[in-house]
Amino acid sequence: MVEDTGWLLAVVQVPSDPSRHRVAVWRELRRVGAVPVSQGTWALPDADAFRAALARASELAAEGGGSVASFAVTPQDEAARTLVVETFREARIEEWREFTADCGKFEDEIAREIAKRKFTFAELEEEEHSLDRLRRWHRDLRRRDVLALDEGAQAATRLRACEAALDDFAGRVYEENGGTRTRA
Repeated sequence: MVEDTGWLLAVVQVPSDPSRHRVAVWRELRRVGAVPVSQGTWALPDADAFRAALARASELAAEGGGSVASFAVTPQDEAARTLVVETFREARIEEWREFTADCGKFEDEIAREIAKRKFTFAELEEEEHSLDRLRRWHRDLRRRDVLALDEGAQAATRLRACEAALDDFAGRVYEENGGTRTRA
């Protein structure tokens, strides 16, 4: 568990002009799940997947004439450990909440299409693309969630519900269009 491991601290220094370089570094750190702990300082669990992203952020910073200095650290007391772990936990919880909210929007969209009886293959394809996006997002969040939070398990349940809703919708589309009902 991440509470028992070390952390990487990344001190980012990139010139403010042009801003695209700073934004690129920020996006890369956010993408992997790094959390800001103070101005220009980010924390990540000390694990291979996070180190690779840190290396990529360093490349992006260098392209903009800046640098990322990284340090492997171990919190020296409970206050330091709490600062880093809770900041990381809160960021993951917020991501899982956003994901489950989007699952709700997906399920609502399917329900609206059923209510309108919009059983077209074009609509099915559009909804399949939306579900694929949710699956990719879930995979990315799961990779970042080294804490294995309960919210992640709840999100997996919501994703399965989305899959079931799409399966039901697909069956209706095939039935409406004279095809046979198949399961995905």
